[in-house]
Amino acid sequence: MTDSNVSFLGRISLAVGTFFSILGDGEFAARVQRLRSGAPVTAAPVPTAAPVATPAAAPAAQPAAAMKQASPDAALQLLGLLQRDARFIDFVEEDVAGYSDADIGAAARVVHGGCRTVLREHFTIRPVREEAEGSRVTLPEGFDATAIRLTGNVVGKAPFTGSLSHRGWRVQDVRLPKLAASHDTSVIAAAEVEL
Repeated sequence: MTDSNVSFLGRISLAVGTFFSILGDGEFAARVQRLRSGAPVTAAPVPTAAPVATPAAAPAAQPAAAMKQASPDAALQLLGLLQRDARFIDFVEEDVAGYSDADIGAAARVVHGGCRTVLREHFTIRPVREEAEGSRVTLPEGFDATAIRLTGNVVGKAPFTGSLSHRGWRVQDVRLPKLAASHDTSVIAAAEVEL
């Protein structure tokens, strides 16, 4: 897959990630707005990773983890719920370049409320870490690297002590509705014809 041929699910992932990045980062939102209006966009500085010290004796290579194929049905079902309750796709597909910030903010408030309702109704989401953001934490040797990402000057080996910049999120429970076998999950919002 090339950059000019992103798959449908890849585009969904990109749209959702971009949506929440726009809501959470004003500078990113401004760059997207400049890009959509055709103005030149300067790239954001890319943080460079600090070199990681390697131990003297490298551990034995672990066999590669088996990859599993994800079924798109649950992702499409979630997208349909976000459209139904939050008009998410309508919002993302709308060309917002001509709207004022106040209009976009008002629409985002409606979309945010609907998205929040869907998440709370169909998922139990808990923080990965319970400490308040900004707290000092120590990560022991063997900490769960899939649940905790180290950033900044990562040198040496655990235990690591640092400041918690984001608590992270973990899905504890999923309660998506059951679907009839004949249900076409690719239709995330039916066309409407008023008579």
